[in-house]
Amino acid sequence: MDFAGVPWGLPGFLAGLEAENNREWFEVHRADYESLWLKPALDLAAELSGRVAEMGLMAVPKLNGSVRRINRDVRFSNDKRPYQAHWHLILSTGSAFNRLPGVHLVIDPEGFGYGVGHYGFAPQALERLRRGFCDEATQDGFLAALARAEGQGAVLDAPDLVRVPKGFPAGAAWDHLLRRKHIVARTEGRRACPDWLFGPDCVAQLVPIIAELAPLARWLLPYAG
Repeated sequence: MDFAGVPWGLPGFLAGLEAENNREWFEVHRADYESLWLKPALDLAAELSGRVAEMGLMAVPKLNGSVRRINRDVRFSNDKRPYQAHWHLILSTGSAFNRLPGVHLVIDPEGFGYGVGHYGFAPQALERLRRGFCDEATQDGFLAALARAEGQGAVLDAPDLVRVPKGFPAGAAWDHLLRRKHIVARTEGRRACPDWLFGPDCVAQLVPIIAELAPLARWLLPYAG
């Protein structure tokens, strides 16, 4: 299969969904959801599958696999809007999608962005990660992987904590690593969607980006698993 590119109509569909975001509007535009949102997402995941496997990543063309559902879980949220106004693909380091480190590709009404990392380290895993950062050789491996992601414009989120946790050294140039509860590097804001995203060169352009993000996901996997 040759992926022909993201449909030109996708950003407009997402903008309309963001502006209305109700079931009535969605049902009127369900055919657009199927043709502009769902099918291209599944097709792109399928097209990327073999290529990213060589990078230690999985692309599974199914909802709640590589393709994040458009429906929001509003059960415990004050925000009752029923839909996500974005298009989100996950290339994971394992079959537990969105629970393991991975590379994320996102299109929303503001443009195109991507990132790599992992949220929600369990307490013991976070302890191991911080101990790893205190080891020079381990830290060097992380920084090398991070540098590759930064070369694609993906930078670390701000630290979560003001102070270094008790029991860890403070004052080092790298102590910001110890003040994190998650490790995520991503593009800052959304970039205007490049023209290649909508054409037959889409996969050829995406693969080198993913290849530079993947080492950070692989580095994180032993700590997150």
